[in-house]
Amino acid sequence: MSTAIQGEDGLARCPWGLSAPEYIAYHDDEWGRPVRDDQGLYERLCLEAFQSGLSWLTILRKREGFRAAFRGFDPEKVAAFGPDDVARLMADASIVRNRAKIDAAIANARAALDLPGGLAATAWRYADPDAPAHVDMSDVPAYTDGSKALAKELKRHGFRFVGPTTAYALMQACGLVDDHLKDCHRRGAYI
Repeated sequence: MSTAIQGEDGLARCPWGLSAPEYIAYHDDEWGRPVRDDQGLYERLCLEAFQSGLSWLTILRKREGFRAAFRGFDPEKVAAFGPDDVARLMADASIVRNRAKIDAAIANARAALDLPGGLAATAWRYADPDAPAHVDMSDVPAYTDGSKALAKELKRHGFRFVGPTTAYALMQACGLVDDHLKDCHRRGAYI
């Protein structure tokens, strides 16, 4: 079933939001809630990039490890990472140890610091609060014209691992679009 499903608590949720306890909390308390600060957007961007090719549940379960390893996702701290930090991260089993993604997280911190106006202001220029409410998960797009434009803008400023699909996942996670299904109890709750 790919329409909103009623949980044991009587609340209808997007179907992915019921598949594990971590998903219920993430769906109800975070996904789609507007994130308007640079550090928050940077964290979500890093996590979305690390998720590429993996289960989001893997990332949620490793999130505290990521936060510790990447110094709370403070872009200034991560931008200062050097070869010793990369070696430390590659040896850290509490995160996803992928050299290209680690290098991208560091490069993206540096790019975020140099981004005119900041990461949050840039991302929010591509927000689509009027995105249609979908009834079925199969109707939710993998990317949009807005996410293509955001990815292009970020890449122009030196960001890595930010294709249109990753950019759209960031937009969904950070409330730039509301992709909770039409009958989900969180639809329209944040925008």
